[in-house]
Amino acid sequence: MFQSCSVPPPFRNGRGQSKQERETCSCVCERVVRVSSYRKTKMSTTAEYDCIVIGAGVQGSFTAYQLAQHNQRTLLLEQFVLPHTRGSSHGQTRIIRKAYDQDFYTHMMEECYELWAQLEREAGVKLYRQTGLLVMGPENSVSYQQYKSTLQKNKVPMVTLTPDNFSQHIPQIHLNEGDGAVVDVTAGVLFADRALKTVQGQFQKLGGIIRDKEKVTDIEPGPIVTVSTTAGVYRAKSVVITAGPWANRLLAHTGLQLPLEVVKINVCYWKEKVPGSHGVEQRFPCFLVTECEEARAHIYGLPSNEYPGLLKICYHIGGRTDPDQTNKQRDRSDIDILQRYIARCLPGLDPEPAVVESCMYTMTPDSDFVLDCHPTYSNIVIGAGFSGHGFKFGPIIGKLLCELSMGKEMGLSADMSSETKK
Repeated sequence: MFQSCSVPPPFRNGRGQSKQERETCSCVCERVVRVSSYRKTKMSTTAEYDCIVIGAGVQGSFTAYQLAQHNQRTLLLEQFVLPHTRGSSHGQTRIIRKAYDQDFYTHMMEECYELWAQLEREAGVKLYRQTGLLVMGPENSVSYQQYKSTLQKNKVPMVTLTPDNFSQHIPQIHLNEGDGAVVDVTAGVLFADRALKTVQGQFQKLGGIIRDKEKVTDIEPGPIVTVSTTAGVYRAKSVVITAGPWANRLLAHTGLQLPLEVVKINVCYWKEKVPGSHGVEQRFPCFLVTECEEARAHIYGLPSNEYPGLLKICYHIGGRTDPDQTNKQRDRSDIDILQRYIARCLPGLDPEPAVVESCMYTMTPDSDFVLDCHPTYSNIVIGAGFSGHGFKFGPIIGKLLCELSMGKEMGLSADMSSETKK
């Protein structure tokens, strides 16, 4: 059962909480064709559904898709015109991997790979390219050893590289003295915007309804939940909130706040000095640096894809921001860190970013996900705090949130035994 994972205890399974846990919760608390008949006019009547999903990013879209597969009449609401670049699910690529420092995420990814493949077959669209993921870090550090151990324990196909043979396999990267290197062979690149468009399209084929440019203005809890937007009023037996950086603003209507922090990440693209030298054709993998002399947190990168001749390399920490005013957050300390790292370890790249875009992470205190029912209203389900590593989990998160909204226990086919806890 998923509740054995390290989601903060007050948020694991709202139905089984004690009064004290509920009080505690209350206190701490990766383009779509719109329905042609829809008109952006004020609705005079109230539409009714089995479930309303608020937020059409990757988590909300997969939740809606799962609900439609279970014959639930489902409405998917989005405050911005689709597609957009305002949240956490935009962009062309994300890393997909089983390499993690905690077993339960690796277990989740076992089923998640199967669900991604299932979506590819259903839609006839390629959503993933295998490149491998190179994990590097100080050989004797706790973080690096956790990644290596998790791959080994879970029998994930992997290759261990040594200082003697590293440059033969990956000559584009300088391996720091004293660093270890392993490759998660199963990892690769998810085509994120294509994936989002695909799952939304499959949801619509199943009869699901998407209404974008409809900002939620109120949520009225009850046995039947009433959701008011800038364009209408809707009622449903259950509501799922997957609003990313705006989660707490919506939860405020229900008297709940979660310990979430929204940060802005600078998504940087770096130019190759020799065009084509860091592409998939040259067997250049995705990579993750657990720690290095420049950075206390992860640095990650992907082969050239979005822009010809440019690599996406980012720092996994950003500055706090207001999701509606991200332009006011101009912190470039992460870019300075990346410049120093690239100059030292990726000499084939120009150490000045050619393109800088942005993305938002919604962080929890421990970077684990919040997947739960509201502590007071069990028919309001929350999916939040995906902390910058949630896109790849979209299919399994959608399945779990669907189960919660239908009054079922969250379950996984993978073994989620107690040993997988932090």
